[in-house]
Amino acid sequence: MYNSFIKPFLDKLVALMILIILAPVFLVSFVLLAFANDGKPFFLQLRPGKNGKLFKIIKFKTMNDKKDVHGNLLPDNQRLTKVGKFLRKTSMDELPQLINVIKGDMSMVGPRPLLPEYIALYTPEQAKRHKVKPGITGWAQVNGRNAISWEEKFQLDVWYVEHQSFVLDLKIIFRTIKKVFISEGISQQGQATTTAFKGSSNE
Repeated sequence: MYNSFIKPFLDKLVALMILIILAPVFLVSFVLLAFANDGKPFFLQLRPGKNGKLFKIIKFKTMNDKKDVHGNLLPDNQRLTKVGKFLRKTSMDELPQLINVIKGDMSMVGPRPLLPEYIALYTPEQAKRHKVKPGITGWAQVNGRNAISWEEKFQLDVWYVEHQSFVLDLKIIFRTIKKVFISEGISQQGQATTTAFKGSSNE
């Protein structure tokens, strides 16, 4: 009952309320990023959702598109703008994903939506993370986020899928709020965000 009816309703209601409350923050971020990224405040990218169905995730664009002399994008840490760095530190870069929640692509809580090319690299156990809608925050995000290994993230994701409940979702949301205030686990050591997943055998 919770996963099929109550959670989807609460997801959209909460997402809409947060979007209305934080509308001034959304607007200011939009304007600042439009200036910082040559009129491109949003980052759109295909991500796999429930059952692997692809959708376009919406995030604030925290990195510019600067390239080297060979036409290749510069490393993430060299493209991360000042306003983008602040938004990542406060997790406000995730704010536009509330639109994905309202559209039904995502949930407030669930495994984070990763890149489509990772799907072929998952073990059958890791692939269970796609049995539910991806979330803005999740069990892995409040237990290390980008500071833990891919293996640990996927173990936490699968654990959530098998134990999801209203109480667990509330716990994750409250812990997420705490994490935002202390800016913990935003990136791996030495990385602007995290390294790419290359399969379990390479962990």
